[in-house]
Amino acid sequence: MELVSKKRLELYAGRSHPALAEEIATHLGVALGQPNLREFANGEIHCRFGESIRGTDVFVIQTHCGPVNSSIMELLIMIDAAKRASAHRITAVCPYYGYSRQDRKASGREPITAKLVADMLAVAGADRVVSVDLHSGQIQGFFDGPVDHLTAMPLLADRLRASGDADLVVVAPDAGRVKVAERLAQQVGADLAVVRKLRPKGSANQVEAMDVVGPVTGRHCVLIDDMIDTAGTICAAADLLMDRGADEVWAMATHGVLSDPALDRLKASTLSRVVITNTLPVPEERRIDKLEVLSVAKIVADAIDAVFEDTSVSEIFGGDNQS
Repeated sequence: MELVSKKRLELYAGRSHPALAEEIATHLGVALGQPNLREFANGEIHCRFGESIRGTDVFVIQTHCGPVNSSIMELLIMIDAAKRASAHRITAVCPYYGYSRQDRKASGREPITAKLVADMLAVAGADRVVSVDLHSGQIQGFFDGPVDHLTAMPLLADRLRASGDADLVVVAPDAGRVKVAERLAQQVGADLAVVRKLRPKGSANQVEAMDVVGPVTGRHCVLIDDMIDTAGTICAAADLLMDRGADEVWAMATHGVLSDPALDRLKASTLSRVVITNTLPVPEERRIDKLEVLSVAKIVADAIDAVFEDTSVSEIFGGDNQS
């Protein structure tokens, strides 16, 4: 007797960003499964999949948004449940990877939490991780299994081309973003500039922008970063660019963390437009006039399809998704 096995894709989502999960499912043409998440009276999370997933290729979508610790714990519990239900392969789809900023020891007696989260995902049972624009590419090395590092760069580049402005300057808000800014500048045929910033020692959310290197006078400047958290870096850099004679300043970032007082800072800033993606949920009441949100759903869906079909993820981006 000859047995012909059939691969089965099962898609599940946690409760951190249901709108994005539904959009991804729509692009894939599949229905989201029911993880039946609930909480006990003391706040502990319970999960029980509503159908058999034995031998299936399970993808669990959970972006690490606030409360970050709860989102990560919920993801770990779902992965553990899938492992114990005999899933063939489990892929954690984390559009925003939490704790990614602590990817090294900047001073003594500090943790490396990006590595800690990677270890927890592996112990829970994740065979593979899919994420969008990690804070640094080296985080891929924290995993012993494969990591598909996606990028929102094509979305941001298309949005800049659609603006129709031929006099663009892509600006890195600090030295760590120069490589990303250079890639975006090459894609849209723009010049490159860099802001030199100083972060007071021992401070996590305070930034003092110091100087700018590059041709910004009379130009349309576009600041590019991986995330906007409290917006201190972006707003300080925008003020500096306007002081140096920039005609207009936009900000672009993949992850809109937007912790308070980010929205107040952005409203009051010299930025004319802020473009982010929906890797993190942005409720309607927090979408200020100058904020524009692009969707990464198709990029993530295409990556899930490539992983399931065992085809190349890099080809989705023309090989330009590594950093």
